Amino acid sequence: MWQYRRNAEIWDLASWPEEMHRIAMVVEYVGTHYQGFQRQLSAKITVQGELEKALSKIANEDITLQCAGRTDAGVHATAQVVHFDTLAQRPLKAWREGINTKLPDTIRIHWAGNVSPLFHSRFSARGRTYRYVLYSSEVRPALMRDNVSWTKYPLDVARMQRGAEYLVGEHDFSSFRAKLCQAATPVRHIRHIRFVQCGAFIVMEIKATAFLYNMVRNIVGSLIDVGRGAKPPEWIAEVLAAKSRAAAGTTALPTGLYFVGVDYPNFPELPTQANGPDFIAPWFEGDKQV
Repeated sequence: MWQYRRNAEIWDLASWPEEMHRIAMVVEYVGTHYQGFQRQLSAKITVQGELEKALSKIANEDITLQCAGRTDAGVHATAQVVHFDTLAQRPLKAWREGINTKLPDTIRIHWAGNVSPLFHSRFSARGRTYRYVLYSSEVRPALMRDNVSWTKYPLDVARMQRGAEYLVGEHDFSSFRAKLCQAATPVRHIRHIRFVQCGAFIVMEIKATAFLYNMVRNIVGSLIDVGRGAKPPEWIAEVLAAKSRAAAGTTALPTGLYFVGVDYPNFPELPTQANGPDFIAPWFEGDKQV
């Protein structure tokens, strides 16, 4: 029997109400002033909370969102994917443009569409991609201080790439998970890590099936130590083998981290778009690695 997920529960497709429909959306946001994506019981401002408030006004009913990946406080997104179930009948234009009029300027819906009840933004995802943007200079930048992470050290990108290669594949990433991580297993599969550099900007792109809490930022922090010459590239293999957070470097700041892509090979109705953010996207042109 066909099944679908409503929130995190598995339901029989036969129980899907005829008048109910599922909407997916692609969301961009600047995470600087939000306490992460996930709604919290406290009064803290979150991306999910702002989206649900706006959606509930348009739908004229309470809306609960599910997302592809719950980004941390201060982390940005160019292509977060969310979905929700609703009885409301609205043109797709209203789901996008109407909601945007009720959202803060730091959150925008770029696409909204009807999807199968079998689609789930989290459980249907087969891969997720992040990009981390570093600005390497003796002087902290003024114009993009909230959109990149700064390091005063000159970094050797070739050394960082060599160190990153030890992380590719399926491993126990206990050394790179935060203490508060609640994932059932520390095992994850990294498909690739690659770097591009343009002037003072250094960008790391990382793709995996899924990530642990603070995993990307902890990897970046350790690779910075390699790039500035404090540790050899082989040290990353030692950190991985230690399976201890104490073995790795410091956690990199959230300001340079962007959630930029989700893979849904079984749901072609979801739009395919180039990874962002737009100001660094041209630096990856012609790179065919996947």
